Amino acid sequence: MFTDKRFHHYSLKSVPKDLLSGLIVGVIAIPLGMAFAIASGVKPEYGIYTTIVAGILISLFGGSKYQIGGPTGAFIPILFGIVMTYGYENLLIAGFMAGIILVLMGVFKLGSLIKFIPRPVTIGFTTGIAVTIFTGQIASFLGLEGIEKHEEFIKNIGELVVHLSTINIFSVLTAAICLLTIIYTPKIAPKIPGPLLGLLVSTFIAALLFPGEVATIGSAYGQIPNSLPSIQIPEINLDVIMKLIKPAFIIAMLGGIESLLSAVVADGMTNSKHHSNRELVGQGIANMITPLFGGIPATGAIARTATNIKNGAVSPLSGVFHGIVVLLVLVFFAPYASYIPLASMAPILMVVAWNMSERKVFAHIFKTKSTDSLVLVVTFLLTVFVNLTTAVEVGLVMSAILFVKRMSDVMVTAKALPNPQTNRAKVETGMVTDTHDCPQISIFNIEGPLFFGAALSFEETIMKTINYRPKILLLRMGRVPFMDTTGEANLSSIVRQFSKNGIVLISGLNPQPEKVLKKTGLYDVIGKEHFFEHTGEAIQYALGQLNKNKCLGCKHFAFRECKKLSGSEAVERSKQKLTATI
Repeated sequence: MFTDKRFHHYSLKSVPKDLLSGLIVGVIAIPLGMAFAIASGVKPEYGIYTTIVAGILISLFGGSKYQIGGPTGAFIPILFGIVMTYGYENLLIAGFMAGIILVLMGVFKLGSLIKFIPRPVTIGFTTGIAVTIFTGQIASFLGLEGIEKHEEFIKNIGELVVHLSTINIFSVLTAAICLLTIIYTPKIAPKIPGPLLGLLVSTFIAALLFPGEVATIGSAYGQIPNSLPSIQIPEINLDVIMKLIKPAFIIAMLGGIESLLSAVVADGMTNSKHHSNRELVGQGIANMITPLFGGIPATGAIARTATNIKNGAVSPLSGVFHGIVVLLVLVFFAPYASYIPLASMAPILMVVAWNMSERKVFAHIFKTKSTDSLVLVVTFLLTVFVNLTTAVEVGLVMSAILFVKRMSDVMVTAKALPNPQTNRAKVETGMVTDTHDCPQISIFNIEGPLFFGAALSFEETIMKTINYRPKILLLRMGRVPFMDTTGEANLSSIVRQFSKNGIVLISGLNPQPEKVLKKTGLYDVIGKEHFFEHTGEAIQYALGQLNKNKCLGCKHFAFRECKKLSGSEAVERSKQKLTATI
């Protein structure tokens, strides 16, 4: 393990730092693990098992030096939906399959692809998840009775309205004490974990002042065992795989996104560099092993990772220590967890939801009133009112379509001529007028990627503009960085139609478009002699191909050579001689 680059320059002096940060993060992780499990529709101990097993494995096998793994708030709507639809046993199998997918993503080096998910999509679904988590805790905060949980947001809100009359003032008081403790602890005693203190204070007050008046973990889920369960190998067959492949893929994608975002945050805080593909493999291994112990899917936890760094972590050992701390607490203090009121768990998740909501970034993107704002709002609304899967799918498709639209708008195809007022007569657009153009040579500046979204307008612009059929068509493509096969097909159509009566010249062709033209054979059709590195060379070649008779008497003077070619220069010399004679 210590040949790992993440342990470079590690020494025994670093162990106390990792031990301290691991202890603090472990203490913070305990209430969060239970809260996330309960919100996901499973028993609280499963969140503890996940924190222990996944936390240790992610630190050992991941690609980030400081990553803390475990159950996270982002998974809550997904896991709750799977439990409601398929049951807890199938959730474990889906988690195991997601682990395999993550390992394969890492092995095939797909870690870098996560960064191509547009920010409005990630902010949209993150904020949507936060809203779902927050509203999902209102019933526990108020102590409402008879609440039936649903997958649909609207139905859950309806349940709150219908059962609002069952509000329990003792639950509200307990939850309020916990919430205020969480909020004010960082201001008064920043070294003490607010969620843990809030849990302890509110539990103590509830047990002392109004025992039996609020629902507890023990009354709702029974006593938490003080040891890890024995390993259970799930029964997997083809039918199960086909049934669970979609939820497994969703877990894998969300886990990959969340873990790599967390690793990027850690890099920014420490000026370090994570290995994205190895991180995916580590996440995959953890999610394959954790279900064997009854644990739910896990990923990198941004808040706990940041806490780990702020408390002096030096290496992945801090994550290992954090898992061991949780294990020790489970062994020695598990029976006491039964006394924790459910109302005390609600504020913890509400604060998590508030912190993960990205509300400032959401507002910033929304204020731009751009296509990104549209993607943001649609992704957010679909996450809340439909589901995360649909939200991400629609968000990605919308982003792709809008990106293509923007790129096609960027594409410029415009006629150009040398500007005699500049050095070396630079070829520019805006120089062509009814009285200043060359009837035999058409020059076009092409700017932007020549791809499927812009290829048709590129062809139509050129063919409509040169309907008078000049002899030479010169395409300046120095600002075309990319060409796909659709762009090549439209260029081929132009070449095919124009070459019947004229010549196509191309200048400044970049390596990628050149490679495409050579692969398709269009390069040879145009002819190697018709490609030029510089536009000046292409113009000189074009001037040599003109029909000189058509130049006689032309008054357009598009090029410096035009006066000579049109005969105007000879006429002027004759006039000058005549004037001198007189």
